[in-house]
Amino acid sequence: MTAVQSRAACRNETGDPGVWRRQVARAFSRASDRYKQLALAQQKMGEALWEHLPAHARSVLDLGCGPGHWSRCLAEHYGADCRVIGLDIAPGMLATAHQSPSPRVHWLCADAADLPLADCRVDVAFSNLAIQWCPDLDAIMAELFRVLRPGGRAVINTLGPGTLQELAHAWSSGDALLPFQSRERHLASARLAGFGKVQSSAVSERFHYPDLRAVMASIKGVGAHATRRTVTLTRSDVARAEKRYEALREAAGLPVSYQRLCIVLDKEPTPCPPSS
Repeated sequence: MTAVQSRAACRNETGDPGVWRRQVARAFSRASDRYKQLALAQQKMGEALWEHLPAHARSVLDLGCGPGHWSRCLAEHYGADCRVIGLDIAPGMLATAHQSPSPRVHWLCADAADLPLADCRVDVAFSNLAIQWCPDLDAIMAELFRVLRPGGRAVINTLGPGTLQELAHAWSSGDALLPFQSRERHLASARLAGFGKVQSSAVSERFHYPDLRAVMASIKGVGAHATRRTVTLTRSDVARAEKRYEALREAAGLPVSYQRLCIVLDKEPTPCPPSS
């Protein structure tokens, strides 16, 4: 997901990464009932990962599964012999996922940086617009490498610099945004984790909304408004933002840009070390 964030907040002013994880979990839990209706951009971008999936898999991890849309799609795609783990840090998202159960999907509440899964457990790891929320990219990549079987693949959508640039303009501050990490940083982290074959592409995606209220709803409605401190906006602040955003209006509406990084990671087909 994306966030209107202060950079100070992203550094975690408490010094405790657990505080940030709990706040993200609460924000996404509160948004769980509205996610499907308001996450249309996120779902559209997730479709682009489909072409990178391997033909066969018996065990799949949906990392940052939200209310479980892609988990259920993956279970249907790979058929009766495949089991899918839908993992999310937000209990509320998983509660919503449970409302549409699938016999081949197991829901798991956990942190992506500390996966409660055995080594070499999954054939495919799928993650759509989730890992940018994690403060420790290297830990995420290391965990993905650890749980993938030899020959396994991770397919990831995340977001890079330039995402939500219109919001930065409207609020007159680049510091209003989460500092998305570069493509090069993601590739370096993947190689550090042990991935020998790394593919990536950067794609600009643009969506349109009728007004600023709809823009903010599309972001806040999917939980992407979590901050480590409360910021009070006055009516004049909002009016100024609306005026600046209106200057960007296109025929289709107010634009919202995402810089989507599509990353495909293949684990070499060498045996995993025996479990200790």
